[in-house]
Amino acid sequence: MNVGNPKTEVPATIEMNDRDYLNAMLETEKNMSNNLSDALNEASNNELYNSYFDMFEDIKDAARVCYDLMFEKGWYQLEGAEETKIEQKLQELREQYNEFNNGAS
Repeated sequence: MNVGNPKTEVPATIEMNDRDYLNAMLETEKNMSNNLSDALNEASNNELYNSYFDMFEDIKDAARVCYDLMFEKGWYQLEGAEETKIEQKLQELREQYNEFNNGAS
């Protein structure tokens, strides 16, 4: 089951199409934000941290624009999950949370 948008088929060719370019841009933005996240954790002073954080926000905004466009065009599909799978995952996370809290005291 798709959530919110119809899938748009793109012809399979050896040449890159708009979807391929946009997907490459989105992956690049994701990689840059992951790397900047590490840099934020290791920034040696507040000025450097603030500079990295500004870049991080800009990159996350750009990634969101790419995602929104891909979703709008039908090139990024979401799938619905069965209610039982959602409940199972929620229960797992609750148990992990409780274990963490009980171990921290």
